[in-house]
Amino acid sequence: MGLQCGIVGLPNVGKSTLFNSLSNAKAEAANYPFCTIEPNVGIITVPDDRLQQLADLVNPQKVTPTVVEFVDIAGLVKGASKGEGLGNQFLGNIRAVDAIIQVIRCFDDDNIAHVDGKIDPVSDMEIIEAELQLKDLETLEKRINKTEKIAKSGDQQARKEMEILLKTKAYIESGKNIRNLNLSEPENVLIRKELQLLTAKPVIYVANVDEKSLLGNDYTKELNEVISSDKSQLIVVCAALESQLAELDQEDIEMFLEEYSLEESGLNKLIRASYDILDLITFFTAGPKEVRAWTVKKGSKAPQAAGVIHSDFEKGFIRAEVIKLSDYIILKTENACKDAGKMSVEGKEYLVQDGDIMFFRFNV
Repeated sequence: MGLQCGIVGLPNVGKSTLFNSLSNAKAEAANYPFCTIEPNVGIITVPDDRLQQLADLVNPQKVTPTVVEFVDIAGLVKGASKGEGLGNQFLGNIRAVDAIIQVIRCFDDDNIAHVDGKIDPVSDMEIIEAELQLKDLETLEKRINKTEKIAKSGDQQARKEMEILLKTKAYIESGKNIRNLNLSEPENVLIRKELQLLTAKPVIYVANVDEKSLLGNDYTKELNEVISSDKSQLIVVCAALESQLAELDQEDIEMFLEEYSLEESGLNKLIRASYDILDLITFFTAGPKEVRAWTVKKGSKAPQAAGVIHSDFEKGFIRAEVIKLSDYIILKTENACKDAGKMSVEGKEYLVQDGDIMFFRFNV
C-alpha cells in the first residue's frame, strides 16, 4: 500500500542499529526475506501466526505474508527546524512518512558518546518534539498569512479555515502535539492531509536498552510516565541484541526467548505495533496455489479490498464470499465452512474485518 514508518532519533541512540536489525531479520517464511528498495528504505514482513495456521490447513504451493515499509531517516540535531545539520532533509523525510518511530537511548555506555554529553531520554524526546513543533508553527504561519488576506475580503470558507489554523497554532504553542487534538473531519482534511503537520503523525517511542534491561529500567519508567497521557506507544527493545538475533535461525531465536521468558522478540513487537498504528488490518485469500495476507485500511469496504489485489477486481466487483478465520480453523476446509453455513455472501457495503478470508466475484 506504500504506507511507511520513519525511524528517527538523535545521533548515537541506536537508530541505524535498529534499522539494520530489521533489514537482516529473517522472515517466518524463509523465501520472503527483507528486501531493500532504496539504500534507506526496507520492506519488512509483518509477523502473523494466523497466516501459517491457514497455510497448514490449505497446504498451498506458496505462502505470502503482508508487509510494512520502514525508512531510516537522517539523524536530527537541535536547530533542525532552522536548517541545522541535515535538518531540512530530516524534516522533509518525516513529512513523507505516515507514522514516526522515535528511537530513544535508554542505556549507559561510556564507549558511545551522547550528543549532549549525558543520558537523558526525556530531554532527547523533547528535542525532537520541539523541532517538529517549530516546523509545524512555521507551516501554519505561512498558511495563516495567505488565508488571512482572503478572509478579510469576506470569503466565508477562508474565515472557517482561519479558525482552524489559529486553534491549531495555539495548541502547538502550548507545547502539545496535534496527534492529541481531537479534530473534526474538515479539520482533519486541512491539518493532516493538506498541511501534513508533523506532530499530527502517530508515534511509537522505542526505548533502546541494554541486554540487562529487556523488561525496562529506570530510564524507560521515567519515559513512560512522561508520555502516559500522549496518544502514542512505548516499546522496549535492545537493538544490539536484536541485531544478533537477526543472524540466528528460528529455532535458536525461540530458545533465546524462552531463556529470557519473552513471548516474542522486540522487533516483532515493533513491526506489529507499526502496522497497527498505521490503522491497518489484514485479510486473507486461500487456495491451492497460494495462501496470502493482504493489507487494507481499517474501515475499508469489500470493493476496496478487492482493488488491493487488482484494480479490475474493484471495477467489476459483484460480491465477496467471506469466511471467518476462526470458523475455517475449526471446520478445516472451505467446503466444510460452506456446508455449515459459515460462508457469507457480502455486497459493496461490507466492511472488511481483520482476519477475514475472502473470495471475490467480479466482471472482467
